Amino acid sequence: MAGELRKRGQSPEEMPIGNLSIGVGKDGGKLEEHPSGKESHGRWIQVLRVLAFATYFTSGCIAIVATQVIGAPLYWINRDLYYSYMALTKQSFGLLITTMTQWWGPTTIRISGDASVADEIKMTADGRVQFSFPERMVMIANHQIYTDWLYLWWVGYANSPQMHGFLYIILKQSLKYIPIIGQGMMFYGFIFMSRKMAVDQPRMAHRLKKLKARHTAPDGKTYLSPMWLLLFPEGTNASANGRVKSAKWADKIGVKDPQHLLLPRSTGMYFCLSELKGSVEYIYDCTVAYEGIPRGQYGEQYFTLSSTYFEGRPPKSVNLYWRRFRVADIPLGNAESFDVWLRERWYEKDALMEEYLSTGRFPPSPGEAVTKGNGAEGFVETEVRTKYWWEFTQIYSILGVAVLLVNILSKTWMRVSQALSH
Repeated sequence: MAGELRKRGQSPEEMPIGNLSIGVGKDGGKLEEHPSGKESHGRWIQVLRVLAFATYFTSGCIAIVATQVIGAPLYWINRDLYYSYMALTKQSFGLLITTMTQWWGPTTIRISGDASVADEIKMTADGRVQFSFPERMVMIANHQIYTDWLYLWWVGYANSPQMHGFLYIILKQSLKYIPIIGQGMMFYGFIFMSRKMAVDQPRMAHRLKKLKARHTAPDGKTYLSPMWLLLFPEGTNASANGRVKSAKWADKIGVKDPQHLLLPRSTGMYFCLSELKGSVEYIYDCTVAYEGIPRGQYGEQYFTLSSTYFEGRPPKSVNLYWRRFRVADIPLGNAESFDVWLRERWYEKDALMEEYLSTGRFPPSPGEAVTKGNGAEGFVETEVRTKYWWEFTQIYSILGVAVLLVNILSKTWMRVSQALSH
């Protein structure tokens, strides 16, 4: 398949940008008409949407962090129980962002993959998608907009078994200082990077050691905890400034610069795979594309938090194309060989992006693995949504039980005290 993709993506010429300009992008370039059309809501409706969104998201985050604090003492009592408890709170955040998108930024998700994963992507009877990805894997993706991770976290929710409580992300260090959210991410065991390898390597080694630690079940058998480690090898989302830096880096090391993606940096991923070797069998690669972004423009110019959740202009479709690679087949003997391997995969992804820009579709899933349902043959089309409407209440359940118990205990204590005083 690699050769076929390279053949399809050989030096495609850039198409000129159209004249339907409606403004100027953050990098100074003219923007075409928004891919999702005009704003669906007026000013005051947008204000109400902002207030409702902020109330739900903030209350959900506060409830999750409070739930984490309640369970924090488990760390000193039983580590396995502590990590299982925190996984439940991570599931709550997965539910929070899934329902947040379902209610305020609904979009079509169009999914396909090559032969390595096609049997693992199925349509359910009620129109949802069910992935059958393994409990332990490294997930990599190109980085189009700041909210890419949101749709990939939803994939964990849609997986069987559900994995939205076992997602781990490598983030820049400054994010852990965001009030409430930063504290929650630290409880989740996310890995924070300063982008100085002398500082980051010991920190990463410590976290990765925990992720590959074996546990002992009551029957004496050992096992590894579920883990989806999400990496964005490009390091940042695609932008005009990022494209310039990518081109300069490609020129410096004497390699071809991708046309639609940023050149990946392999150092962090190589370190992660080297540390996790023997505990992870597969890498799952997702190529992400958003409908309607004009050739030569960038998703961040169109799909902001405001346009997606408040103005009623989310992406018309988010397109995911999946591939799988066996870790044992990847050259991890030295960093140079791995760098070449990763770069070749990115050229293939660049060819996939060219096909998407030219046709509006990634390649369909092949043969017998094709899932027929909503949408065209070879694709699963669904939405970001939960299976049951009431699932979001789980976010508040543990905190609600704790408040109820405190209330019962306080009233009981008052009655006992009054009885003793008489």
